[in-house]
Amino acid sequence: MTIDFGLVLPAGPRKHQIDNWLDELDAVLPELQGQFKSLWMTDHFFWADDPTYEAWTVLAFAAARWPQFDLGPIVLGQSYRNPALLAKMGATLQSLCQGRFIMAIGAGWKEDEYHAYDYPYPRAGIRVEQLEDTLEILKRMWHESGPVTYQGKHYRLTHAYCEPKPNPIPPVIVGGGGNKTMLLAARYADWWNLPDANSEVYEERTAVLKNHCAAIGRDPDSLRLTWFGRLAVSHSEAEAEALSDGKWTKERAIVGTPPQAVEQLQQFINLGVDYFMVEVLGLSNPEIKHMVLEEVLPRVSG
Repeated sequence: MTIDFGLVLPAGPRKHQIDNWLDELDAVLPELQGQFKSLWMTDHFFWADDPTYEAWTVLAFAAARWPQFDLGPIVLGQSYRNPALLAKMGATLQSLCQGRFIMAIGAGWKEDEYHAYDYPYPRAGIRVEQLEDTLEILKRMWHESGPVTYQGKHYRLTHAYCEPKPNPIPPVIVGGGGNKTMLLAARYADWWNLPDANSEVYEERTAVLKNHCAAIGRDPDSLRLTWFGRLAVSHSEAEAEALSDGKWTKERAIVGTPPQAVEQLQQFINLGVDYFMVEVLGLSNPEIKHMVLEEVLPRVSG
């Protein structure tokens, strides 16, 4: 099988250096073309006082700025945008970027954002029900002809049009490792994504996903398995961990020397993963960039 890689963009510029976000990406992305297939943006409003960009605005900008890449969010918090409007936004972006958009969505989790921006933060079970309504709305507005009427548990449509339809229909990713969220992935998604997990956790969650597929009569091989997380590569494992001040370790990320990183990636591939969305820590460092492009990605095989 072919192994694809996507680059997760930085959440925002460094403090007091607003121009560096765009300048660094303009410099490095031409070198990544051919080994990285896509660009991805996380959907958060803030991380304390660190500069943080809004995800959909970045995606629309990136679609025009870097047309050589596919793109998507990793993943959208469903509570932050009205589902019918989101379907319209996705259809519009897919049309304008000529089929390069991938829709990825989850139930949402970062409670402080909800309170700070005045979004209701219901219990997890309600957020998953809202996610199911949203997935159903996306499916209907993108596939059904004419106006769509829908009454869900939390959202409804009344003669809502979505024209033009997205062509092709964007792949839908459901992200998350909770049992109910994974059942929605089995029912609605084209791809499933699990973030910030090691291969042992991924294997355990994949078994749950396959059970859900069996319960609803879906071939589990029809659901693409993907992984999102950090890639920290350096001359030693300690130096790699230091790239994030020790926050990202092998328990949650791909960390180590190039051979160690290849070994860790291969463990996921052996479980069926064929798409990695990675934030490369220290990518602007020429040595790290060389290790990733010359010593890691080319040595990862399916």
